[in-house]
Amino acid sequence: RCIARDIGGSDPERMAPPRVEEYVKKVFQGTKVSLEIVSDDVKLCKQYPLFSAVNRCAKGVPRHRGRVIYLTYEGAGQIERTLMLVGKGVTYDTGGADIKAGGIMAGMHRDKCGAAAVAGFMEILAKLQPPNLKVIGSMAMVRNSVGSDCYVSDEIITSRAGVRVRVGNTDAEGRMAMSDVLCHMKEMAYKEVNPYLMTIATLTGHCVLAHGEAYTAIMDNGPAGLASMAQTLQAAGEDVADPFEISTIRREDYDFHCGKSEYEDVLQCNNLPSSRTPRGHQTPSAFLVMSSGLDKHGKDSSQPLKYSHLDIAGSSGPFPGIPSGAPILALTKAFIPSAF
Repeated sequence: RCIARDIGGSDPERMAPPRVEEYVKKVFQGTKVSLEIVSDDVKLCKQYPLFSAVNRCAKGVPRHRGRVIYLTYEGAGQIERTLMLVGKGVTYDTGGADIKAGGIMAGMHRDKCGAAAVAGFMEILAKLQPPNLKVIGSMAMVRNSVGSDCYVSDEIITSRAGVRVRVGNTDAEGRMAMSDVLCHMKEMAYKEVNPYLMTIATLTGHCVLAHGEAYTAIMDNGPAGLASMAQTLQAAGEDVADPFEISTIRREDYDFHCGKSEYEDVLQCNNLPSSRTPRGHQTPSAFLVMSSGLDKHGKDSSQPLKYSHLDIAGSSGPFPGIPSGAPILALTKAFIPSAF
């Protein structure tokens, strides 16, 4: 949790994307956690186009340039399960062109707590070195800046999965930052043993409105639901005071994000705050499934993939205050039970 607090709680300059890279390199130097950093802008634009839309304005300032950080741990012995985590690492969220107005921007340096939790969980793996487990953790580190080069609503951007996404609200940048990274994880999952994909993000104010300030909301896709992944993490969280509430991805959530014209396949968001949108914390999980191509890997497909979305907007900790490190303890209890 100290690792997560360092990254998640530090201000937008101390933990801007390049500084996060420096920090994790130092933390995991000499450990069994290996690093891969994607920072070249040409590569980012080609491989992570939705992420790069968010990064477009920030990359004009060298100290704010985004990067995707991959952390990999592979335990001794035969691998029995592969956990694949995608963390939202928005180092500062101005809202972009749909700017956060009315005094609600303060605290947006904490929008990187999902990626911070991924790094914190990887630190546990580095220390405990559990056997038979492989974990690939990714940190989508980007700043949602506002300026002449920022992305705007109505743009249509083709995702890594080949899905045409119409931007509805630039303040819905977290799902943009994670979608292509999730798609990359999906591609890697084809070759992994018993893969389980997960996104972790301080994503919506609606989650806090629905569940309060201490709870992580978890939503399973079909294959994860069949494996009772949400119930497993909820039970683990109860044991270690890292509580979860289970939400469900419904047909309406997919309908909400279907393209509304012949120009786009998927609508990124409406133009209202999530707290004023019905099912405001459930619909983003449907967007992530659709824009990453995971909708082709449901429970009735030839190659089903388990996926859960975790919204930690409430459980990540108060502001002002100290980040909680959620859901590190619950993940540890669920996937490394020998730690307790």
